[in-house]
Order: sequence, then C-alpha cells, then structure tokens
Amino acid sequence: EHQDIAGFLIALLRTFVRFYRLGIILPAPFEMKATPDSYAREPDILFVAQANRSRITAKKLEGPADLLIEIISPESVTRDRDDKFYEYQAAGVREYWVIDPRPRRQRADFWVLDAKGHYRPVPLNEDDIYHSTVLPNFWLDVNWLWQAEMPDIIRTFAQIVGPAHVIAALQQMLENPPPQA
Repeated sequence: EHQDIAGFLIALLRTFVRFYRLGIILPAPFEMKATPDSYAREPDILFVAQANRSRITAKKLEGPADLLIEIISPESVTRDRDDKFYEYQAAGVREYWVIDPRPRRQRADFWVLDAKGHYRPVPLNEDDIYHSTVLPNFWLDVNWLWQAEMPDIIRTFAQIVGPAHVIAALQQMLENPPPQA
C-alpha cells in the first residue's frame, strides 16, 4: 500500500508540476537538511518550487521543501505525526501531508503554515477533496488513495486540470516545439 500510494502521488504530482512548470518533485530517497541544526530527513515525497530550486544540490536539498508528503508505516507513526511535524513546522515547510494507509486507520491529514509559522489543519471539503495551497489549482480526492488499484494517472490528471485545458496545452506544444539543441 505504501509503495502504491507513493508511486501514484509521485506520478500525478510530477505530471502536474511539469505541466505547469512549478518546480520539481523528488521522491525518497532524497535527503533534505531543512536547517543547519535539523536532522537530515528523507521524506517520501518533496516538492521544491521553481523559485527555490537553487537549494537543491547533487546530494541533497539544503533548506526546507515547499511541500512534504509522508506516508505512514507502522514503525513511523510517531516520527511522522510528531517529530517531523514540529521539525517541518519550525523549518518553514509551507505544506505538510501525512497519509496513513494502515487498515482501519486510513486517513489523510493536511497542514499549512500560517502567518505566525504554525501549522493549521486544513479539512477536506464535503467530497473528501483537498485543495493544495502550494500547488495552485491542484486538488486531491483522498478516496483515490484507498482504492485497491490506483487510478490511471492521465485520466486523473485530466480530471484535475480539465480535459479542454490539457488538449489546448498539448496543441500549443505541438504548434510551438522547443528549440533543437
């Protein structure tokens, strides 16, 4: 379950982030040293905004990611919900998701850093949908995470972005190919 959810989110977020040229998605294992005094961590998924890409070196992210996603394993509950929560909050990680796929405990929690530097929980809407504050126009139906088989990435991406927008952007790409190197 952990790997299925991670794989689904990595593929979906990479597609979205690349489509809008928002930055980069980095999967584990990729080290993040949020502050000089913090522990080195390897979150399941990191998003670094375009404006912060200079923080990425060949070996690690030096400074906080803009969005971090942790997927709970039985041995990581306290570490993900407590230790990392306070560490990421203090380091200035703007958005933190904790996905818990354990049977009979399935839930997704989302926190956003407020103006005072504290995480505030962001509830899902009535349809179990979360709207990211760091990734403009990105939303996630958490029910996708609990399916026996993860949804198709292209269909899910088109559902989020809107098919007409995807078609128009693809048409523009075909009409204006990038310069040849």
